[in-house]
Amino acid sequence: MVKKNLASGPVLVTGAAGFIGSHLTRRLMESGYRVVALDDLSGGFRDNLPADADFVEASVLDQDRLTKLFEKHKFRHVYHLAAYAAEGLSHFIRKFNYSNNVLGSMNLINLSVCHGVERFVFTSSIAVYGSNQVPMHERMAPSPEDPYGIAKYAVELDLRAAHELFGLQYTVFRPHNVYGEYQNIGDRYRNVIGIFMNQLALGQPLTIFGDGQQQRAFSYIDDVVWPMVACLDMPETACDVFNVGSDEPYTVNVLAEAVMDAMGVKGKIRNLAARKEVIIAYSDHGKLRAVFKDMPKPVPLTEGLKK
Repeated sequence: MVKKNLASGPVLVTGAAGFIGSHLTRRLMESGYRVVALDDLSGGFRDNLPADADFVEASVLDQDRLTKLFEKHKFRHVYHLAAYAAEGLSHFIRKFNYSNNVLGSMNLINLSVCHGVERFVFTSSIAVYGSNQVPMHERMAPSPEDPYGIAKYAVELDLRAAHELFGLQYTVFRPHNVYGEYQNIGDRYRNVIGIFMNQLALGQPLTIFGDGQQQRAFSYIDDVVWPMVACLDMPETACDVFNVGSDEPYTVNVLAEAVMDAMGVKGKIRNLAARKEVIIAYSDHGKLRAVFKDMPKPVPLTEGLKK
């Protein structure tokens, strides 16, 4: 692995103590980048990060604190992952959703423009597509159907405007249903795989909304983080958007059986009333593979669950 020039400006990772953020921080540090890991610990854990990580406990809503960090470190790159990602709850916490997921992002984009950040990498979501045809691809016009997806797309649009007006270089990744080590299985509202694992561990029935025929493609964490790190050395990825994750869709019913098999526990299923959600959602990754030619093959669901 080629080590980076440690004399260059450090990288800021927001949401660094969360699930994806902690994996990204580790991978960047292993690649030789100097990383400042920022998180308010509202959903992440300090123990997710390496002991020697330069950790800052702060919120992306704290503009004064962010300004001081940008002035002190002169960040070369910014990875923005901090968000409240409970998509299903976003209808009921609209102000909280937009405050955390839009206003915090605007703070970071403004500071990145003012301080000459070379690349702003944003973690969006396939929630921006809404109920589009599947597989969803980047050429589709986004049509988000919930406040979470609306917030993500608003940030994408603001990044585009910041590039056109001020020249800010950015890359957007749209992951989906990511799972793996360090995910918070105690979170009752986010990540169905973690929810199922926690319910099995507690001897509770697996709760499924509706008939369980909703389809999703579940993405192992390494498949998502790899291109996020690689993009910094690839000028051709600037000012572009990429779907990232697994290709193979599964119903929630099939997922429940796969999680039980991986844990060696046979649990009961409890079907709850159906909720308003996109029934079939998975994306195409042809563009990603065409650009990131050395990207490893995706980890199959059954293999990833055992990890």
